[in-house]
Amino acid sequence: MEQISVIGGGTMGNGIAHVFAQNGYKVNLIDIKQEVLDKALATISKNLDRMVAKEKITADQKDQTLANIHTHTSLISGVSNADLVVEAATENVEIKLDLFRQLDKLTPAGCVLASNTSSISITKIGSVTDRPDKVIGMHFMNPVPVMKLVEVIEGFKTDKKVTEEIVELSKKLGKVPALTQDYPGFIANRILMPMINEAIISLHEGVADVTEIDTIMKLGMAHPMGPLQLADFIGLDVCLAILNVLYDGLGNQKYAPSPLLINMVTSGDLGVKSGRGFYDYSHGTKELVVAPNFK
Repeated sequence: MEQISVIGGGTMGNGIAHVFAQNGYKVNLIDIKQEVLDKALATISKNLDRMVAKEKITADQKDQTLANIHTHTSLISGVSNADLVVEAATENVEIKLDLFRQLDKLTPAGCVLASNTSSISITKIGSVTDRPDKVIGMHFMNPVPVMKLVEVIEGFKTDKKVTEEIVELSKKLGKVPALTQDYPGFIANRILMPMINEAIISLHEGVADVTEIDTIMKLGMAHPMGPLQLADFIGLDVCLAILNVLYDGLGNQKYAPSPLLINMVTSGDLGVKSGRGFYDYSHGTKELVVAPNFK
């Protein structure tokens, strides 16, 4: 695989493009909005500058990485010569299914179609294509340039050779691939999201406040950030969507999302992306300030 197409210029998409380009792959980064692509390139450049400052890469390596990335607002031009497409669009099943229907028609016959989905069935995504054997999950972790894990998810009809190819490719990116089967939430979110949900339930029931919950999990369980701060970082709307996938797919009440989470998403408090979740991010500093409604 030499030519990689990444769909989606947001946080995950630009991180995935960054990692492939830094490892010498030619990358077409695709988004429907040019301003999103411009912001993505600026983010990648800033992250590379940080690596240059820490002497992890040279200035020439930064320039070569950026030269390996080409942006497209047209899906057709962006995927026509792809060996691998990594879809990193919004975590919405209908959007993803529509994209994969188009990709099946627009990409070369041998192209592998991967999704960065964190919860949506790879088997379901593959079923809308004529190549379910070449559809697989590549779930990168955020921030992609830093986090080592790639959760590789096999759909029901994914060819074992495709799985082996993606596992080896992940290693070439300096990542550690971990293979899972295609069941709701896979492994990462099947375990993580109930923990986050339980933290929200505990807050809702008044067992402890935001600071105490996060402090206990950070200091007691050696987590780098508490579950409520992590939920803000992921996006509360994303957390809710994943919990709904788990609840619908497994039919177990333990996956039912907290009413507090539902209300926060409904009100538009989505975490870092909206400026407020369990913490307030509107002050423009790195200080962690609990949102006023939770004080």
